[in-house]
Amino acid sequence: MTTPLTLTPGHRPDGTAVLTATGEIDMSNSDSLAEALDATPGQVVLDLTAVEYLDSAGLAVLFTRADRLELIATDLLIPVLTVSGLAEITMVRGARPGTPDSA
Repeated sequence: MTTPLTLTPGHRPDGTAVLTATGEIDMSNSDSLAEALDATPGQVVLDLTAVEYLDSAGLAVLFTRADRLELIATDLLIPVLTVSGLAEITMVRGARPGTPDSA
């Protein structure tokens, strides 16, 4: 059974690609995340603020694409991204309260 994950593409005013993930990222749907990231050329801001769960399969997708990612995460996910070492090789920032997360 596939865990619910919605991936919504968009762009910032400066043209930077934004991919907003909603739901859970695990081994049942990490291929969908990989495909969406691979279909987006150039640098990508991945908004994880609506992600409730991220397992090692999801982290593997992020690690192999870290050179072109900027991650926006909640206080729940930032420790996972930090402990995994991902925060050392790509930008990870917290969502700003009261503002659109992908702005």
